[in-house]
Amino acid sequence: MKLQKVFLVTVFFYMGYVLRAQTDHIGSATPPGHPRILLLQGEESAIKKATGSDKIWSRMQQAIIAESDRLITLPPVERIKIGRRLLDKSREALRRLFFLSYAYRTTREARYLQRAEREMLAISAFSDWNPSHFLDVAEMTMAVSIGYDWLYDGLSTTSRSTIREAILKKGIEPSLDPKNAWWLSVEHNWNPVCHAGMTYGALAIYEDDPVLAKQVINRAIENVVFAMKDMGPDGNYPEGYGYWGYGTSFNVLLISALDKAFGKDFGLSDVPGFLKTAGFLENMTGPTGRPFNFSDIGEAGGIQPAMFWFAQKDADPSLLWVERSRLLNEDPRQHVQDRLLPAMMIWGKGIAIERVQPPKATMWVGRGKNPVALMRTSWTDTSAIYVGMKGGAGNVNHAHMDVGSFVMDAAGVRWAMDLGAQNYESLESKGMDIFGRGQNAQRWTIFRYVNQAHNTLTINDQHQLVAGYAPITGHSSSRDFMSAVTDLSEVYKGSLASVQRGIAIVQGKWVVVRDEITAADTPAVVRWTLLTPAEVRITGPHTAELTKDGKKLILRVDAPGDIIMKTWPTDPPPNSYDAPNPGTIRTGFELTIPARSSTVVTVSLIPEGAAAVAAAAKKIAPLATWKQDKQ
Repeated sequence: MKLQKVFLVTVFFYMGYVLRAQTDHIGSATPPGHPRILLLQGEESAIKKATGSDKIWSRMQQAIIAESDRLITLPPVERIKIGRRLLDKSREALRRLFFLSYAYRTTREARYLQRAEREMLAISAFSDWNPSHFLDVAEMTMAVSIGYDWLYDGLSTTSRSTIREAILKKGIEPSLDPKNAWWLSVEHNWNPVCHAGMTYGALAIYEDDPVLAKQVINRAIENVVFAMKDMGPDGNYPEGYGYWGYGTSFNVLLISALDKAFGKDFGLSDVPGFLKTAGFLENMTGPTGRPFNFSDIGEAGGIQPAMFWFAQKDADPSLLWVERSRLLNEDPRQHVQDRLLPAMMIWGKGIAIERVQPPKATMWVGRGKNPVALMRTSWTDTSAIYVGMKGGAGNVNHAHMDVGSFVMDAAGVRWAMDLGAQNYESLESKGMDIFGRGQNAQRWTIFRYVNQAHNTLTINDQHQLVAGYAPITGHSSSRDFMSAVTDLSEVYKGSLASVQRGIAIVQGKWVVVRDEITAADTPAVVRWTLLTPAEVRITGPHTAELTKDGKKLILRVDAPGDIIMKTWPTDPPPNSYDAPNPGTIRTGFELTIPARSSTVVTVSLIPEGAAAVAAAAKKIAPLATWKQDKQ
């Protein structure tokens, strides 16, 4: 017991020193009374006006209320971990308390308040909120803080005391312990998620301990920029679509809460690249409605409430073109599992969804740790061609060995796909360390994560070099030849002397992938891979036919020397711990390049109906001559 007290004194002395050393961004500013988080007293009227006069917002309101009615019938969440995580319970708690509190504030029906109070008291009684995996604490703290703040006037004195104590002891104080707070200045999603959760806790109990609350909020303002800077200079989010939906959404929740509580965001939205990141997210979704799912993410997309904040902040409703499609064409009940959905109602009120127009640009390019080029022939045609291509590196947080990979949509089909992530617990439960980033990390024994399972090159059956970096060296938004080029040489250093990959949409009709490869001092066996959900039939020495949903795509190879057209299975996967990959297959070819010699390989991906146009086209020019837009 004595040692424990000494430890706690040491921890709080250390964190007190760190907090005192921070810049006082808040100064004499103080937040208003409750409710002060995101939605101030009386601001419900604007939401009611929107839901009363706009059928789209009315449908969403009805869906949230119906889901809140269902939540009333459920027992409170329990402290049941899955492996080392309590995160699924924290996320469900946030969903429930956000929905129920929102339902109360927009209807004033006491049953929602009473059910939310019951949920908060149950959570407050947990032994802890699992500080060893601090995302769990962050989301649980945010959940209880929204409920406590929004329902403050309706809670009993006893309930207030219990919930406030839980926010302090199980939320904020564990973040003062260095062993839990390793995330303070990291450059990935943990940073904004954890700082947002702690800031919501600090705002919720501000009047009870203003010194501590102010320190926690200053800490967030000071440190969240380390993650935000990773989006510079163009808004590209290195961890991909799924973790944009996590890290950036919580980043927006943090900024929005600060702005509402103090009347300013302390310059956070001015961090270079941040306000551009909505362009990245919007362009990551193809005409099939599926995202370019590189890195650790599943294949499905979904509504993104944070995009409504960006649309308002940037005064650009066209950023909501993808969200418009989801709101107009999907059942609102599909969206109620999104725990941040009430935030969409706050940020989106006043936007006439049906009048949103498509973006003007059909190409988006972002530099940074994982540069991408995202191009399409149309925003309005669901049969349009879409290509998402990436460079980057394998040692970025949550990255795969997918440098040079791409996805492709055409005729309403995703022909070139990405398997995405495997469930973390399915691997960790088998004792695997899945987050190492070094070349020999155990992560690279997982099938879905290595280059052999992606739409890129494999040389001598070796893994890509994770420390290598592939920049996008040029791009063009020309309608007749929309293209991007990436230099993959560092990723294959030792096996190849150099390799450049260019991908283009030609005349708006078909796609070409051109690889210019020079072998190193030994011969190089090159495998060119396309992962697809289509049925594949090898139709000739240089061709294959892909069939899916009654549509066809021709894969045609133009290369000197002998190539061997092939298919490779994806199911069953090679290891017992690998997830199954039903309904997928890899196709492509292999060729051998002699030592110190060069070759050029051009693959045409031709949708049905474009074969004659592609056959009549001129030969694809060298990458060095491809037209480039100015940066």
